[in-house]
Amino acid sequence: MIEQGFPYSAGPDATTLILGSMPGRKSLDEQQYYAHPRNAFWPIMGELLGFSAELAYEERLALLRSNGIALWDVAHQCIRPGSLDSAIKLQSVVTNDFETFFDSHPQIRAVCFNGRKAADLYQRRVVHKLARAYANLPQYCLPSTSPAHAAISFDNKLAQWQQISMATLAGLQAQRGKGP
Repeated sequence: MIEQGFPYSAGPDATTLILGSMPGRKSLDEQQYYAHPRNAFWPIMGELLGFSAELAYEERLALLRSNGIALWDVAHQCIRPGSLDSAIKLQSVVTNDFETFFDSHPQIRAVCFNGRKAADLYQRRVVHKLARAYANLPQYCLPSTSPAHAAISFDNKLAQWQQISMATLAGLQAQRGKGP
């Protein structure tokens, strides 16, 4: 069965784009990014940005947007039995329209990946299609927040995800003419 992802969540002044590979089964069922109760994404974002991961979904998305963070996935659609990234049938992947996204969000200063599969898909299927300015944006591959990626502790994941805070801050400073 072909699965289809979600539209992006981004404010017009977003400076950091966080990309997953494709929503998992629980997320697709709930129509919410990172809906699995053991996924560490929302607890990590809550720690980094100072909000409760228990807030209503729309409030959490709004807090990401108000902090300059856009959220999306590399794959627009694909065939994947179950939720594991390793089960994605690569020949079935149709990527999202990143050229249009970046044209609509020219303040993006960094692309962060929620796991290796998202980074690999982006490198293999997207970067070569992008204009140079977009293809050369700084990229950060962070550990997957998926409960299937349990080899790394929450604290270790949180420490590595703090790169998002640094990337977002740098993007906001650049946007305001105060930084790189």
